[in-house]
Amino acid sequence: MPGLRIGIDIIEVSRIQQAIACWHGSFLERIYTEAELDGCRNITSSLAARFAAKEAVKKAFGSDAKGLRWREIEILSNDDGVPLVQLHGRAQTRAREIGITGFSISLSHTRQHAIAFVIG
Repeated sequence: MPGLRIGIDIIEVSRIQQAIACWHGSFLERIYTEAELDGCRNITSSLAARFAAKEAVKKAFGSDAKGLRWREIEILSNDDGVPLVQLHGRAQTRAREIGITGFSISLSHTRQHAIAFVIG
């Protein structure tokens, strides 16, 4: 299919735990929006799933992801808990330029790993 973009990422939940322990609020503020932090309620596995989702979205952008900031890719949930991708700033502009009109996303996590898969 022309224009179809996919991305997948997996991360160990412990890597997010270590980053939070090492850099505290500066890590969280650099990676996540306030809405994401509120939605995750400090649950590390949920934060890890959103980190994996941001990486998966960047992979779907491919070489067009260069220069995108973490907080320009926002992973939220609707009222039913279904995850969705919101783009801001350069990420939103780049998506329009390369023909991405939206993303479908799936997240999953265990105590050890978090994974995300996106289709743009």
